[in-house]
Amino acid sequence: MTSTHDQVFRGEDWYARELGSGDSHTGCTFYDVDWTEGLSEGASFDGCTFAGVRFNASRHAATAFTNCVFRGCVFFDSRFTGCKTVGSRFQDCTFQLLAVDGGDGSFTGLAGADLSKAGFEGVRLREADLSRAVLEGAVLTGCDLSGALLRGARLHRADLRGSDLSSLDPREVEPGGARIDLSQAATLVTALGFQVT
Repeated sequence: MTSTHDQVFRGEDWYARELGSGDSHTGCTFYDVDWTEGLSEGASFDGCTFAGVRFNASRHAATAFTNCVFRGCVFFDSRFTGCKTVGSRFQDCTFQLLAVDGGDGSFTGLAGADLSKAGFEGVRLREADLSRAVLEGAVLTGCDLSGALLRGARLHRADLRGSDLSSLDPREVEPGGARIDLSQAATLVTALGFQVT
């Protein structure tokens, strides 16, 4: 059980380290930390900066990463379940095989992120910035995307069924065979100025 404030962690080996509900970090900076196969459940990070951190094959449940900045981090085969990333920003990160189940990613900054084949199920992404994001083959099912920025997003073969697409302008994205359901189709047709009767 640890509680740290404004501490700098540089080049540390956190391989398979486990963090629990009593572990909190506020305003801390993590440089080139290896958290491969790490585990967290109920831990919290607020206002922290992660630069070059490796989250490979890590598992996180009910953990909060609020108002954090991630630069050049690797999330290969990472799993997030019921986590919170509200207000956090991701820059130049790698997300191969990322899976996110539930949780709150509102106001998260993922502009230009390559999220090809990533999986998001039942995630709250209200007003998240996904502009210019590459979502080819990604799964975003049952997600709340209300108010999300999607201008320039590449949605080729993405599965969007069951998600709130009320803020999606189909003229501003590359649909490329993205999958939607009938109710979503009606929403998008209305956005184009047609009346569904």
